[in-house]
Amino acid sequence: MLTIEVTATIGCTPAELLEFVMDARRYALVDRKIHPVLWVRRDGKVTEFAFRARVAGLPGPVTVSRMRLTPGRRVDVALAPAPANRLGRVFSEFDASFVCVPVAGGTRLVRTLNFRFRGWLRWVEPLLRRRVTAEVEEEVRLAKRHLEGAGGAEGK
Repeated sequence: MLTIEVTATIGCTPAELLEFVMDARRYALVDRKIHPVLWVRRDGKVTEFAFRARVAGLPGPVTVSRMRLTPGRRVDVALAPAPANRLGRVFSEFDASFVCVPVAGGTRLVRTLNFRFRGWLRWVEPLLRRRVTAEVEEEVRLAKRHLEGAGGAEGK
């Protein structure tokens, strides 16, 4: 399994950060892996959205993700259930989270992504680790800049 974890303190409330994440179109401004977003459906604490996946600079199939909000605490992300993501599941399974803890000066964010490649593809994990880690670090840095009011997502 390839697990990437990035931690940062962001100058906003957990609710502000999590609401930003739950708005897939806005969040795609800071996350190249989910850009472009093709459609979004939100029903309360659940957002489902489709996007053209791109991980480590490599294009992937159209992917449908489902995000579930635990207010003030976290957003959990997983592939939407079948029949969505049939092609993607041939290669891997995926889940991710945004865990927020209020701290002095804002919110401590722990951003985690887990990729479980099929046996015949596990050899790619060490090759992807550095590149995906850099992508997630950039994503969190841009989210911080955006939420702290400096913008920084232009041109994406």
